[in-house]
Amino acid sequence: MRGPRTTRGRLLLVLFLGAAVTVFTATVPLLRDFFDLRVYYGTVHTWAHHGGRIYDYQVPGTSYGFTYPPFAAVAMLPLALLDRTSAIVASLLVNLAALAVVLRILAGGDWRRHGWYRWSLCLCVLALFEPLRDTFSFGQVNLVLLALVLGDCLLLATGRERWAGAGIGLAAAVKLTPALFIGLLLLAGRRRAAGVATAVAVAATALAAWADPRASRFYWTQALWDTGRVGRLDYVSNQSLQGVLARLGEPGRPLWATVVLLTLCIWAWRARRAVRAGDWAAAFALTGAAACLVSPITWVHHLVWLLPSFAVLLRTGHPRIAGALYAVLCTSVVWLWFDDASGIGGFLGSNTYTWITLGLLLGLPTGQPGGVRLSLARSASAVVPAARAENPTTMATPGQNESSSGACDVAAATGLAVDDGRDLARSPSSEPTGSTRPAAAKPQSSSLRASWYTASPPPC
Repeated sequence: MRGPRTTRGRLLLVLFLGAAVTVFTATVPLLRDFFDLRVYYGTVHTWAHHGGRIYDYQVPGTSYGFTYPPFAAVAMLPLALLDRTSAIVASLLVNLAALAVVLRILAGGDWRRHGWYRWSLCLCVLALFEPLRDTFSFGQVNLVLLALVLGDCLLLATGRERWAGAGIGLAAAVKLTPALFIGLLLLAGRRRAAGVATAVAVAATALAAWADPRASRFYWTQALWDTGRVGRLDYVSNQSLQGVLARLGEPGRPLWATVVLLTLCIWAWRARRAVRAGDWAAAFALTGAAACLVSPITWVHHLVWLLPSFAVLLRTGHPRIAGALYAVLCTSVVWLWFDDASGIGGFLGSNTYTWITLGLLLGLPTGQPGGVRLSLARSASAVVPAARAENPTTMATPGQNESSSGACDVAAATGLAVDDGRDLARSPSSEPTGSTRPAAAKPQSSSLRASWYTASPPPC
């Protein structure tokens, strides 16, 4: 079946799909009420206005507080100048801008030829991607970090290496996971870029230590090594290798360290081959996937780091594989095992997103120079995840309309993690990192909202 060919027909289709996606995202997934943004906002306000300590703050009524390195709090200081509504608007605008940068970089130099129609369809499809919609709904920072890292990818791929590494350095100073990209630069023999990234990260960390020596000392000597501050390892939202082992009842560090070492060896081998072939896009995509796997905790919304992998699949002529994997990542299927991940079914199902990430690390096509782009007209059809029913088990995935001009692929215009979760009770009502589930009274979706920040600083 062919899609509309007239401008009016295409506009009507885009408006219809936009309305359907809006209704879906506003009613079916539990909205997060910008819970992580509340953590950032409350931490910064308590620190800047009330003399409180960065790592002592907790959202009232919860045990959730700040878990990033101290420089992240310094970078978020502008929040101290805003009220709650302005902070929400700023978060949405910053994430939208970061998404635009990511899409622009992944689409390559010929991004204009995709036109408004395909870009509009692309945005509708992206709105269904669970990690992406949760990033917006939580008020998370992963998209901004991804944009910083991909900026360096663009500089390296186009030979403009003078400032390459600065984005990676800033991202690594905000969260530790992007530091793996410094390892990629070393593997690639880009010592200057690796040096720039390291210098920027060290300088940013030093700035935070100057701003609050006590917080820096506490983070680097205590908080960093306490994964319990971040969240429960066996919680189903943790789609890292550590999460898989924890759900198997094997949270011991020696086994996890062995698995991580093996994963890093595979990553180093594949990434090095990609770089030697001049395929920076694949090298960065592989590094993003590896970072999600080896991080002790990778919440579902951290998986926005997989977007470059889907772009590589499209670029190398694998739209059906990209569509199928992308559709699964829109279903919230892992939450079917929220209460019980035992047995072979629980082992396979509760770790579905981990298997996808591992599959991308092992099988992502490499060896094609970054100038090779996927023509959107190459695929006659593509998978477009549709809105789910009220529970996460239902997921319609109809085939996309066929068009001579090309229907939007899973990420039509794209040619190319440890968070603020904490360990509350295991019930669905107390897990801010929870995904689409029947309505429950949780801090970020209940009518009884926790306050945005304490009127007086927490006890020091």
